[in-house]
Order: sequence, then C-alpha cells, then structure tokens
Amino acid sequence: MAAHDQSSTAADDPNVTVVQALAERWSCRGYRPEPVPRATIEQIVESAQRTPSWCNTQPWQVAIFSGDAIDDLRASFATDQRMTPDIDFPPGYTGVYQERRREVGLQLYDAVGVERGDRQASALQMLRNFDFFDAPHVAIVSAPASLGPYGYVDCGLYVQSFLLAAHAHGVATIAQAAVAMKSELLHERLGWGEDRQVVCGISFGWPDPEHPSNAFRAHRAPVSDAVTFLD
Repeated sequence: MAAHDQSSTAADDPNVTVVQALAERWSCRGYRPEPVPRATIEQIVESAQRTPSWCNTQPWQVAIFSGDAIDDLRASFATDQRMTPDIDFPPGYTGVYQERRREVGLQLYDAVGVERGDRQASALQMLRNFDFFDAPHVAIVSAPASLGPYGYVDCGLYVQSFLLAAHAHGVATIAQAAVAMKSELLHERLGWGEDRQVVCGISFGWPDPEHPSNAFRAHRAPVSDAVTFLD
C-alpha cells in the first residue's frame, strides 16, 4: 500500500467542498509511519491561517512536531507523570453530554477489543493519546492567557479549519484535549511563558485503514437537538 493511500479519507483534492469535508472527516486513531510532505503541511496551515477571529486578533500559536522532535516528545510524555493542564477540564459530565461521551467511548472499546468493565485495558487505550496514536506529526495549539475564553474560541475555530484543510489533502487527524494535560512539559519544551496556554493537540498523518480503531464513526445528534428556529 502506498504511503499516500487515501482509502479511508478524502482524495488529495484541495478543492473539496467544506460540506463534503464536514460529512467525511473523522477522528483517526491509527496512522501509517510515513510522514506527510512538508509542502502539504504548509498548505494545510496556510489554509487554516484564514480562520476568522475576534477583532482579527488571530491569537493561535502552533508548534508542529515531526521526525526526531515528535519521537523525543513521545518519549517525554511516556516518562513525565505530571498532569497539569493550563485550562481547567470539566469537573464532570452529566445528562446528554455524559451519554454521548459514553457512547463514543464504547464504540472505541468495541472496535479495539476492550471488554466492558476492563479498567486496565481502557486506561491503556486512554494512554494512546500520549503517544499520539503513532501519528508522524502533532500540532500543539496555544492561546494567549490575556484573551481568556474568546481566545480559546478563536483557537477552536483554527482547529476546525486545520482538520478540514487536512482532510481535503487526504491527511487524517484527531484533535486531542488530552495532550493539554501535559501543558507544564510543553511549556518547558517550547519555552512558552505563563502568558501562553496550551489549548489542545492535533495528531495527524496518513491513516492506517487496517487499524481496528478506525473502523467506527462517532454519531452526531440531529439538528433538532441543537438548533431552534425563530421566525
């Protein structure tokens, strides 16, 4: 199979429509080792840089690890036990949010063969976040602390732009809040001060269509659950 086989994602077509990309994009948890060419990555971030932002502040700063740099970061994540996110995680999930979280978790566990109730296996699967699911690249997205929630919102828009642009080039992605749990280590590695906060990571690369974790697609709630029309 060629390194750029696109059998599980869009063909390399930068003109793919946004509607098509939204319908087709999925969170990839198994990658081939071959790196994405730097020229393709540059095209992805060039597109993502067009993201709109509050007052055009464009607050995102992005560090992309590849090659030896991602291997070193993976090794550091494996040995550094600190879990110190810059941005507080939700204290818990309740109601429909817990139901949706549980549903996608069970879909993943079923796909990779984790038995329900096997806490050790589920914990090991969670730790896959910290080796970036073997992706050859990871982008660390950060925001300035001074902009507060609106800076995070703008970075969320940037993440979506990155994901869709990558999909148009046949590159698979997964946005990972878990990576932000290693914020203290990332600050040390990147020389970021307290004025910059880690928002999330985006692991990306060519998808491995044979990896069992890539066999399912998360469900989406119907529009009627999210949108109210007022005429």
